[in-house]
Amino acid sequence: MEKFISVFDMFKISVGPSSSHTLGPWLAAKKCVQKIELLFGLEKVKSIQVLLYGSLAKTGKGHGTGMAILMGLMGEDPITSDTDAIASKIEKITTDKIILLNNKTSLPFHVEKEVQFLKDQLLPHHPNGMQFMVTIGAQIYTYTYYSIGGGFIEEQIETNNQVAYISLTENNNSKESEVPFDFNNSNELLHWCIKTGLPICEIVKENEKTIKDEMQVAPSLEHIWEVMLACMYKGCHTEGELPGGLFVKRRAFAINQKLLKGAVYTNVHEWMEAIKKTGNNFSSILDWVSCFALAVNEQNASFGRVVTAPTNGAAGVVPAVLMYALLFSENKNAEKVSNFLLTASAIGILFKNGATISAAMGGCQAEIGVSSAMAAAALTEYLGGNQKQTLMAAEIAMEHHLGLTCDPVGGLVQIPCIERNTMGAIKAITAAQLALQSKPDLALVSLDKVIKTMWNTALDMSIKYKETAEGGLAIQIPIGLAEC
Repeated sequence: MEKFISVFDMFKISVGPSSSHTLGPWLAAKKCVQKIELLFGLEKVKSIQVLLYGSLAKTGKGHGTGMAILMGLMGEDPITSDTDAIASKIEKITTDKIILLNNKTSLPFHVEKEVQFLKDQLLPHHPNGMQFMVTIGAQIYTYTYYSIGGGFIEEQIETNNQVAYISLTENNNSKESEVPFDFNNSNELLHWCIKTGLPICEIVKENEKTIKDEMQVAPSLEHIWEVMLACMYKGCHTEGELPGGLFVKRRAFAINQKLLKGAVYTNVHEWMEAIKKTGNNFSSILDWVSCFALAVNEQNASFGRVVTAPTNGAAGVVPAVLMYALLFSENKNAEKVSNFLLTASAIGILFKNGATISAAMGGCQAEIGVSSAMAAAALTEYLGGNQKQTLMAAEIAMEHHLGLTCDPVGGLVQIPCIERNTMGAIKAITAAQLALQSKPDLALVSLDKVIKTMWNTALDMSIKYKETAEGGLAIQIPIGLAEC
């Protein structure tokens, strides 16, 4: 069977700005250091050189890849690390030319020399490839990793002249495990729903019980939502410019202030109550959904703490649509938050297994498109849609993101990435409403067909439009504003 992917690996607590270019390299570096310590002991390491290839090299500086590598080598945890202290830690390594491996062993480390961005070279397995050249005594050992999207990483293992790619996860949530309702495509998922009569969220929940106690699933999902909510709240209450040299001004702060018209509140829950009182007219709701999505991705662009959904670059869509459901829909049931996330993760898993959630492989359709499909399905089920309508909503959302390119200006996750989250959220809501008013049995396009189409489109798409900053908007804006 395929490796079981947990909802807690689709929704990872992360540090911005990119799950594939920041979180993935961070986790790969951390895993590599742990492996070296286990095999040799860190005191035997004479040097470490990090080689970044393909998309990691071309847009890695703008995506904070170098920073992530250093944080991983130090053994820092992206879930708990103080994001406000990252810059000072990196500056200290750069100035002192010393890094503390796994926060234990000092090693001479000249950042500009030891972290190489090889823009004209590519490793064979995936565009986001990296190698750690570790000197132990007189021997150099090479460890190769790939960041395959959404913070998922794979290690290249060579035995008996055979190459294999082993999936690694930070918390061992995804694993080879017998689950009661294994599914690799939407037809198999629907089969289990029809056979059991369960909604998609319950199918996923039953699978989750193979790795977590039943009493832990909902609280763990509520914690994921709390992190999403805290990110939104902070983004709506932080003003200024985003880092990186494009001088992009934050917008969520001003929109939040304008819409609330001087309302007084002291915490996130009072803020949500104040938002409810601003009214349910169409224009206001559109503004709020956009504000929520902007807030998350402005935090993401500022190296803040976000949740992959399924990636960092698309992290604003799912929380914005869930916030819409909680504040503005008729079915205002806070207990359904965990179900929303479970259903969304099922759709993300289908796309990860059937296509990709990596923009370096598939363009932005693999990030914003997938997040919109996840949110659309979750919202449809939340609002009372049946299983077929839920899958139909995911299909509609992705169908109208097919071919979306990834062309980040200056190699930063800012233009057009931040605004695209607002578009993905609005399309998700529209897709859900369409599905709720439709008869899925009459639809000509299935979710499986649109996933296959997305993958074929990804294969046909020029590499210029796959997170390389070599095409599209990225070459229309003066590149000197920011370094890729």
